[in-house]
Amino acid sequence: MNLHHPNHDLLIRRETPSGRPLPRVSHLAIAAHQDDVEIFACHGILECFRREDRNFGAVIVTDGAGSARTGRYSACGDEDMQGIRREEQRQAAAIGDYAFVAQLAYPSARIRESGETDSVDDLVAILEASAPETLYLHNPFDKHATHVAVLGKCLAAMRRLPEEQRPKRIFGCEVWRDLDWLPDARKVALPVDGMPNLRAALLRVFDSQISGGKRYDLAAEGRRMANATFHESHEVDKGDRLTFALDLSPIFHDETADPQNFLDVVINEFRNEVAGNARLLLP
Repeated sequence: MNLHHPNHDLLIRRETPSGRPLPRVSHLAIAAHQDDVEIFACHGILECFRREDRNFGAVIVTDGAGSARTGRYSACGDEDMQGIRREEQRQAAAIGDYAFVAQLAYPSARIRESGETDSVDDLVAILEASAPETLYLHNPFDKHATHVAVLGKCLAAMRRLPEEQRPKRIFGCEVWRDLDWLPDARKVALPVDGMPNLRAALLRVFDSQISGGKRYDLAAEGRRMANATFHESHEVDKGDRLTFALDLSPIFHDETADPQNFLDVVINEFRNEVAGNARLLLP
């Protein structure tokens, strides 16, 4: 498989079918940065961990050069940080038993260019080769511009595939904006309450982020615990960890669907839900 960026890194950890460049996977995550997968696609990692009938794969689109850094990493230049983060992602793949991880190494600024298509070509090739049934992506309400840009590249890639080759389940997941505000009818609750040692190890391997000033390990677990408790106000907790996602099938399975219209519909549903309760504010 010919990936465009000369600095891309491809780690294959499972047997590849004859004539195919990648192992087939049941679950695939496509993320902007190293450690995004371990935050938002923990559900898929746990579902596939050491299973004979399921495989998990990961794609990291950018090079990670723009990460915040302090302490022992404060003197690292961008090139050094790229190497550190690339190796951390490889370690996470080993810990999480991924079938493969592809790090495409595009600069974030390039991914945010509307006319950029090399990454879309790469994603088409990866989706065709790995044939996932479940796909974890960033969500369109994320406040990180690069996350949304990567989602846009994924949408462009998906619309190049025939309908029968598109994953059955496509989730837009939480990173830089929680999805607890979604109306319950839109909210997909993904349980992640098993294997606590594995969950912790997957995030702690990214020392460049944790020691470098971002406690993603604590924040991700805190969010999962909060989601589980605050999910249903009149029910006892059904588990101790949840991540939330938005079903993106309406725009990923219909190439004529306008993503902006989809977002407007979801926002209007939220607005109507809030407005319905606003009458209770009146004396």
